[in-house]
Amino acid sequence: MTENTSHRIMIVAGEASGDLHGAGLVREALRLDPTLSFFGIGGPRMREAGVETLVDSSEMAVVGIVEVLAHIGVISRAFMALRRVIVSNPPDLLILIDYPDFNMLLARVARRHGVKVLYYISPQVWAWRTGRVKTIGRLVDRMAVVFPFEVPFYERAGVPVSFVGHPLADRVRPTMGRDEALASFGLDPGRRVVGLFPGSRRGEIAKLFPVILESAQQLRERYPDIQFILPLASSLTDGDIAPLLAASGLDVTVARDRVYDVMQVCDAIVTVSGTVTLEIALMGVPMVIIYKVSPLTYQVGKRLIRVDHIGICNIVAGARVVPELIQDEASADRIAAEIGRYLDDPAHAEKTRAGLAMVKEKLGTGGCSERVAGIVLEMLGKQV
Repeated sequence: MTENTSHRIMIVAGEASGDLHGAGLVREALRLDPTLSFFGIGGPRMREAGVETLVDSSEMAVVGIVEVLAHIGVISRAFMALRRVIVSNPPDLLILIDYPDFNMLLARVARRHGVKVLYYISPQVWAWRTGRVKTIGRLVDRMAVVFPFEVPFYERAGVPVSFVGHPLADRVRPTMGRDEALASFGLDPGRRVVGLFPGSRRGEIAKLFPVILESAQQLRERYPDIQFILPLASSLTDGDIAPLLAASGLDVTVARDRVYDVMQVCDAIVTVSGTVTLEIALMGVPMVIIYKVSPLTYQVGKRLIRVDHIGICNIVAGARVVPELIQDEASADRIAAEIGRYLDDPAHAEKTRAGLAMVKEKLGTGGCSERVAGIVLEMLGKQV
């Protein structure tokens, strides 16, 4: 290291996946330069990595127009808290991770006060509201993108961009073999396992977990020996799911942490849309993606979205590798039918695994966090 001056870095991750990726970046940056100081919005993983969190990201993890409006007070207070810091004591760098509407407003404040901006994990401008790329070009100094198809999109708009690979390529690793994982969860290796992945947001639990459980009840009737396992996100508590589980009458193994061990014991998974579909794809597990928001949010979004798929794993593949059940299609009957097809038709399940292997190949090799950390030091004028 040729420069030892300490630098203050504001970092903002508004959701559980951003908390995970932000933590990896912070660890690599501090490994390269322990004098750096990070603060901002994040969750437990970023705090553990060394970030002083002024606001907990779990309070801001909402999706959809109606859902955001219901949390506007929390989100507004968080924005004003960070704005005050930028105005009164500007950081040396602002790192934004996904969470586009909030982060683009913050980027405007940073630009007005001469703070450099690195955007890591691009907003999905290639999917909807494509005109935002011009705004990004005005407000962001550098994009660090995690999908190869994003590079030409930004290059055409003249935005400085680097493909850094996907952070999940490094992280999606089980901690033990499948048989050992089955034993650790108390599952019978002779019985099939279906994963129930209801999401990391309380709004998702309220809207989607009941229908997931109803589909699980149908599956239990059809396959009496089936076992269910549910990984509980770090942003949720047992109390968020316990009443619904109790009312369902289902025997569901609830696991904290070790989500990749959970994935690897599953023969099939019911999952909400989001980054988790990419994690499941990297583990090669057949899945059914469900997506349901308020009717208003959906009607507005349907007119704006410019991609053919909801699930990011299907977007990366450029094909419908796994089924997507959207809005009214996300019924217990349809979910149970799609999971049943995986369980009844080994050839169909194997074809799906082959498609997921293609997704994994497109995400590239590991080393993402280290590459982004290098960009951070470069933007601070430091050399490794």
